[in-house]
Amino acid sequence: MGKFEGLLICTDLDGTLFRNDKTISKENLEAIEYFKREGGYFTFVTGRMPEFVADIANQVKPNAPVGCVNGGGLYDCILKKYLWTSVMPDNVSELIKCIDESFPEVGIQVCTFEKSYFSKDNITMQKFREITNAKNYVCHYTEIKEPIAKIIFGTEEDEEITMIENVLKSHPLAEKFDFIRSEKTLYEILPGGIGKGTAVTNLCRILNIDNNKTIAIGDYNNDISMFKAAGTGIAVSNACEEALSEADYITVSNEEHAIAQVIYDLENNKYK
Repeated sequence: MGKFEGLLICTDLDGTLFRNDKTISKENLEAIEYFKREGGYFTFVTGRMPEFVADIANQVKPNAPVGCVNGGGLYDCILKKYLWTSVMPDNVSELIKCIDESFPEVGIQVCTFEKSYFSKDNITMQKFREITNAKNYVCHYTEIKEPIAKIIFGTEEDEEITMIENVLKSHPLAEKFDFIRSEKTLYEILPGGIGKGTAVTNLCRILNIDNNKTIAIGDYNNDISMFKAAGTGIAVSNACEEALSEADYITVSNEEHAIAQVIYDLENNKYK
């Protein structure tokens, strides 16, 4: 039996596994391989769809399904198919229309389980495409026929993100949905009860692993539900204040091979 038999690590990507230049360090990759050789399950949970994570999966080679669309789907990178999804209620279009009319300069992205459609472009959405290499699929939100996974609103104005949050949370349909700030410039609508923590819970069920034997690593608000669902929640030192306050432990920054540090700390029984 390996040192890490029965353990599951779920990590965020941006600001956690990735360095600031969006690369994965040699130290992290070597530690991940060591963790898997010693019986551990390793995967990542991200807001991206499978189309955007193929190159990452080829580097990391997760040996467990990947959490996609902020917990709204579990994807098997070997079988190239979803094992589970949570579909957005149809009346989400009423919330999109509300933000569209109230904030005419805010970018709107509609994510299905296969594609991201840019319904309204702006500088934030242009930056999103540059960072993720997303293709510029253009389609108005009222014309999308595929099942929807999540909605992303984007603006460079911090105050506007707060205003969007307030409008959405006060909407008559708000209780049917969940809302999360996934990046400094991005605010998302998810199906009710869905978050990265949902992916962790479903992974434990599929892999038949005790939740108490899971480790979640992240840096932002949308990682907090993952901390709460896992047995151990670890924030990188560069995490936002909310994530730092909700984590059980704080490790080194994403620039200091944080995943490798967590794995070696696990080996040395640092975490209870």
